[in-house]
Amino acid sequence: METINSEILSLTYGSIVRQLITDLEDMDEVNKQLDVMGYNMGIRLIDEFLANARITKCGDFKETAENIAKVGFKMFLNTTATVVNWNADNTECGLVLEDNLLIDFVELPEACSKLSYCQLLCGVIRGALEMVNISAECSFSRDTLHGDDTNEIHLKFTSQKAEAYPYKDDD
Repeated sequence: METINSEILSLTYGSIVRQLITDLEDMDEVNKQLDVMGYNMGIRLIDEFLANARITKCGDFKETAENIAKVGFKMFLNTTATVVNWNADNTECGLVLEDNLLIDFVELPEACSKLSYCQLLCGVIRGALEMVNISAECSFSRDTLHGDDTNEIHLKFTSQKAEAYPYKDDD
């Protein structure tokens, strides 16, 4: 798979976020737009992930989260994440990013304190999961741009849809 320089990706993403801030002015709207952009990317990236990842069908949400953390992040961002803080039902966890190249060269001004700069990643995860019939909520629970010690994405399983086949048998 062809790769691009991480600095180019980081700067290009920064330009997109800056333009959204200029156009929309409201940080909540910018966060929503980043999530929608990510979602639209996720519904397309899942095809490449499934074609190239060489994984089998996940048995449960725990296995799905591990594949996102170890395979998905490595494949598309050349980093990995650690799955942490599972709840008792194995329906919620955190994905702690080892390295987040999207935030290289970024410092948020005080006016952007409500900005979830990497919300695009949450949208990508949600979109990809939805294409494999899993509904999930996704948000940043810790962010180094806001003074936290690490970047952590909170992932919550909400439902699994039954597989629907687009064609009916001609019985």
